[in-house]
Amino acid sequence: MHPSLAVAQPSVPGLSRALVTLLAFCCGAIVANIYYAQPIVGLIAPDLGLSGERASLIVSLTQLGYALGLLLLVPLADLLENRRLMVATALLATLSLLLAGTRDHGQGAAFLAYAGLIGFSSVSVQMLVPLAAHLAPEQQRGRVVGNIMGGLLLGILLARPLSSLVADHFGWRLVFIGAAGVMLAIILLLALTLPRRVPEHKASYAGLMRSLLVLLRRYPLLRRRALYQALMFAAFSLYWTAVPLALVIGVSAPGMSVIGLGLTGVMLDFAVQMNMVIGQREVYALDPASRGRLNALYMTSIFLGGAVGSALASGVYAQFGWSGVALLGAGLPTVALVVFLLVADGRRP
Repeated sequence: MHPSLAVAQPSVPGLSRALVTLLAFCCGAIVANIYYAQPIVGLIAPDLGLSGERASLIVSLTQLGYALGLLLLVPLADLLENRRLMVATALLATLSLLLAGTRDHGQGAAFLAYAGLIGFSSVSVQMLVPLAAHLAPEQQRGRVVGNIMGGLLLGILLARPLSSLVADHFGWRLVFIGAAGVMLAIILLLALTLPRRVPEHKASYAGLMRSLLVLLRRYPLLRRRALYQALMFAAFSLYWTAVPLALVIGVSAPGMSVIGLGLTGVMLDFAVQMNMVIGQREVYALDPASRGRLNALYMTSIFLGGAVGSALASGVYAQFGWSGVALLGAGLPTVALVVFLLVADGRRP
């Protein structure tokens, strides 16, 4: 079966500026769910009775859940009515956030399970971006997607300082309970304002899953871009999982300071997110009718890399200290750069 599914054309001529702004806000608020826990792992783990070695699982399971959601849920955007699908996943995210925020001491295992569900159900952000690309006229598509991605990037950048601020003043539980309230508002906004998009049902879910392998084999650019970003996001997650551990224990490595860590984090965020946007633009152009599945493959590989990076953080920090974290973090994007240069030079790695 051909991997491309015919898609019904949208009934609206374009997207209003107000709707684009709303979608940008929704993207930022939804994607923030998978980053809230990163800077407050040091507060959550002891409060729930989780050991230091298991603390990094909070981040890695969230990212692993997100990767599974990308693989299993996002392709449904090429099969099911998009608005209903996004509202359903946002509702699951709301419940998961609320349950995570109400766990007590000794319920660390339950919290880890809900962390995975938070990641799994926050993938509606990766349905919104391709939907906007479908609904926008060709001449406006780049601007619309760029504006919405701007909201997504803003959500990623603000999630960590916001969660740190709230946790410091009101406790970490309010971070998750407050996020659940935001998700309820998003559900209402999406249900009332989002245009319907009904793909033509020309494949079963099993056929849709098989088509992912076809797309992965067909497009070398997809595989390369996924590899680059997976390595960069592994470094990103390694860093942001290790930083809270370093701050809890104390910033003592030579040349380390809180300001230096913050500036490094901002630069790392910028580099990783800009590379992701460039990669998404190239991947979306491969096959417009398969954008949902192409995006699922691209983003799944990214968050698998992130899950590996965050899972390594506690062990690397415990065994080799901050120097080990820094060396590994620098080595991962270096591998991506070497592969990129080999491809640019006309050779296959």
